[in-house]
Amino acid sequence: MSENKPVYLRLRERIAASIIEGEYAEGDMLPSVRAFAAEQGANPLTVAKAYQQFQTDGLIRVQRGVGMFVREGAASKLREAEREAFLAEEWPDIQRKMARLDITLDELVDRV
Repeated sequence: MSENKPVYLRLRERIAASIIEGEYAEGDMLPSVRAFAAEQGANPLTVAKAYQQFQTDGLIRVQRGVGMFVREGAASKLREAEREAFLAEEWPDIQRKMARLDITLDELVDRV
């Protein structure tokens, strides 16, 4: 995670990673805005902005008076979006660095 990103985007990345990794499974309730803000040492309004983006993207549903829940298919949608972003934004820099250092894909595979 880049420290140059706005706080709400970094929080969003943390939540997305938790959904992708199964910490918050489909149908699970997310922590309340206040609870997550306290846990992360963040402003509740900043957390609310991160949560709002998930709601806008259709990845969580809000049950008024109860809480926010991970929607079915959220993990796969997030994983696909992160894959696309990685391949478009991060992989080209990695490829250039590998070329500069004369590292081959075979060398990488051998280290896995």
